[in-house]
Amino acid sequence: MMKPVKFPRSLLLLPLLGMLAGCNMVVMSPFGDIAAQQRDLIVISTLLMLLIIIPVICLTLFFAWRYRAANTAATYDPEWHHSTRLEVVIWAAPLAIIIALGAITWISTHKLDPYRPLDRIDAQRPLPADVKPLTVQVVALDWKWLFIYPEQGLATVNELYAPVDVPINFEITASSVMNSFYIPALAGQVYAMPGMRTKLHAVINQAGAYNGFSANYSGAGFSHMTFTFNGTSQADFDAWVAKTKAGNTTFDRAAYLEFEKPSEREPKRQFANVEDNLFDAIVNLCVKPGQMCAKDMMHIDMMGGAGKESHENREKLRYDTRHADEGAGTNAATFPAHGNDARSPESPNQEQPHAAPAENGMQGHDMGNMGGQDTHGNPAPEGEGGIAPKQLNQAN
Repeated sequence: MMKPVKFPRSLLLLPLLGMLAGCNMVVMSPFGDIAAQQRDLIVISTLLMLLIIIPVICLTLFFAWRYRAANTAATYDPEWHHSTRLEVVIWAAPLAIIIALGAITWISTHKLDPYRPLDRIDAQRPLPADVKPLTVQVVALDWKWLFIYPEQGLATVNELYAPVDVPINFEITASSVMNSFYIPALAGQVYAMPGMRTKLHAVINQAGAYNGFSANYSGAGFSHMTFTFNGTSQADFDAWVAKTKAGNTTFDRAAYLEFEKPSEREPKRQFANVEDNLFDAIVNLCVKPGQMCAKDMMHIDMMGGAGKESHENREKLRYDTRHADEGAGTNAATFPAHGNDARSPESPNQEQPHAAPAENGMQGHDMGNMGGQDTHGNPAPEGEGGIAPKQLNQAN
């Protein structure tokens, strides 16, 4: 009677490998020059490291087989302890790899700096001297993307257009929590942070529709925070701009304040007109009327402070992009939407000891102490809490 053939259980995993056929390998097959250079960096680094990893694995298996207990022909030398030639090989090869990786990292860190303007369209074409880059201002919100084209005077939601082989200058910020702007086919990810302006220079080299998304968890609607990046010809891009500008929709500060409230699965749409300097107001946290821009407060600080009167600036610097005062649920840590009890027994809107009262619901970016008050809202002593020292305020 023949014995049944036994197969290793690990073979049962082989059919699962077929599922990998549906994987999107856009990171290793990008369509933008910056992403292509980043891909090359990954490949070169991996190959250099494999120069050490593969020989080590092979020699480990060889030594285990060569010096097994059953091999009596193998040399047995228990007194052996040193070989100069072997030491040179063991240390020289990894050292050479480390030097090569260090040189590549140094060059790539500067060459692929997202703040650095482009100097080429692709590996074969340098950047023409007369080319005009396309400026796109990116705002990451809860949980959608706003794109502003300042030169074209329009804005879009969850969709982005750019002509092929034209440099793109992205200016990136966020309305509330930190996020990450990422188009794998175009370039690496760059963080979007409230009150800050980060940059990314990139170019798309092939027409098509590519996926963009947030690569940094930012709350309950994070998984739907995606957008489409459309690379088009210059003619198609101009036609899209003309079609969008033909509409009568306007995106001003009032529209933005309503739009920034947390929401999910926002549809793609365009606005024919966008208010001037809206992005600058978003970065400086002063979209709402009556608020002081962060850059203005920094200018006051640079000039030595505004003296005791600066306490009036407190309310102008209270900022909450999640509209908690209007009852807009955020699904964030302090506003649980899952029905479970919060970790803290206090209500999210409950006044905390030693904290300024939450007036007008502005709890988010509380920059009140910059206005020269203590945590109870009282004027701080001179030289403390943000008030300029006496010698800087001779008038006082």
